[in-house]
Amino acid sequence: MIGAVLGRLAGSALGRVALRYFVTTVAVLLFLLALRRSGERAGRLAEQLETMERSHDAQRRILEAAARRPRSRDDLAKRLRDGRF
Repeated sequence: MIGAVLGRLAGSALGRVALRYFVTTVAVLLFLLALRRSGERAGRLAEQLETMERSHDAQRRILEAAARRPRSRDDLAKRLRDGRF
């Protein structure tokens, strides 16, 4: 049924022009939808990267703080007495 309608449309000059515009419009719409999906995906990836960077920054600060911690109770007491803690 659809094939018969398309066949009749493609048979006339006006039908061919209309069909060409229709196919072009559908192709442009599909391109825009694909572009939108890729934009959404890029946005999600950027958000994920930002979250990972914040997480790595926090982890780095934790490790730096652990590296500066007093090694023993005596070191802690000495730091407290010197006022460097």
